[in-house]
Amino acid sequence: MQKYDYLIVGSGLFGSIFAYEANKKGKKCLVIDKRSHVGGNIYTENVEGIQMHKYGAHIFHTSNKEVWEYINQFAEFNRYTNSPVARYKDELYNMPFNMNTFNKLWGVITPAEARAKIEEEKKASGITEPKNLEEQAISLVGRTIYEKLVKGYTEKQWGQKATELPSFIIKRLPVRFIYDNNYFRDIYQGIPIGGYTKIIEKMLGGIEVKLNCDFFEQREELEKIAQKIVFTGPIDKFYDYQFGELEYRSLRFETEILDEENYQGNAVVNYTEYEVPYTRIIEHKHFEYGESNSKTVVTREYPDSWSKEKEPYYPINNDKNNNLYQKYKELADKDTKVIFGGRLGQYQYYDMDKVILEALNCVKQEL
Repeated sequence: MQKYDYLIVGSGLFGSIFAYEANKKGKKCLVIDKRSHVGGNIYTENVEGIQMHKYGAHIFHTSNKEVWEYINQFAEFNRYTNSPVARYKDELYNMPFNMNTFNKLWGVITPAEARAKIEEEKKASGITEPKNLEEQAISLVGRTIYEKLVKGYTEKQWGQKATELPSFIIKRLPVRFIYDNNYFRDIYQGIPIGGYTKIIEKMLGGIEVKLNCDFFEQREELEKIAQKIVFTGPIDKFYDYQFGELEYRSLRFETEILDEENYQGNAVVNYTEYEVPYTRIIEHKHFEYGESNSKTVVTREYPDSWSKEKEPYYPINNDKNNNLYQKYKELADKDTKVIFGGRLGQYQYYDMDKVILEALNCVKQEL
């Protein structure tokens, strides 16, 4: 019955890298995915000549040279720099919080003036031991930044009032006393020219792939056809929720094609007031350069509560869930037939470069 060395469940970055590296070593792999396409959440598709990020904005950034060189085998990257804009009512602010933000909020010019203003607000709050997220944020950046740029966005993201959220969610808020709108501080940053899907297709070249194939619907027969399974789905579902369900936040996307050349002038605009139901609008053409397309594609991103019928996007890594995950991890550590990887398999919010590093480390250990 065993036709394959590895059955790889999920064709996102982790699964695809594992398949690529195993295939290079002469291992026979079968990659399956329940979706109708490869690439997992980094999937991009061509819409009106524009690479659309179907599952939200994905900007590649890393300070790890090995990871950067590895991913550059599969695509050339442009020089895109993530510089989101935050919109509060009809006011626009640069993110992350920097001197441009502070100048617009208070008219301050120098870093010393900005620091003094923030310290004045922190002192006025009188918060010494923050008991919830609201108090934690105010004790870090003061009330003005919190009210305009943190509160509404965070409450939408988590689906709870900031006064009901634990303080540890916001350990720090990036405050920069320089005139620089670059969101990431990594050495390498960009978007693959031609989109992320091309990267995954190159990785999976010459490897057998089955799409629209749900592991759980055909589990019995699939488990028999390979010596080992690389599983990138939810770890609790794999073990039949025997200790209980891990929690997530989900997302919902609304995408439309507009008959105009330029809708918002930036790839990402965050909407920080609670009354606007979406957290951000993505205008996909601004991830690329030289776009003179007369149309544009925009996506509104809505945070959503999660149920087993919805896609899990963000693990809720609070104490309760982390303790529950540890129970599943103990089972996984004893399981000699299954390797768990990726955000869902390891119940971690990973950036793309961390997924690559995890996958390469896993390959080294396994092969």
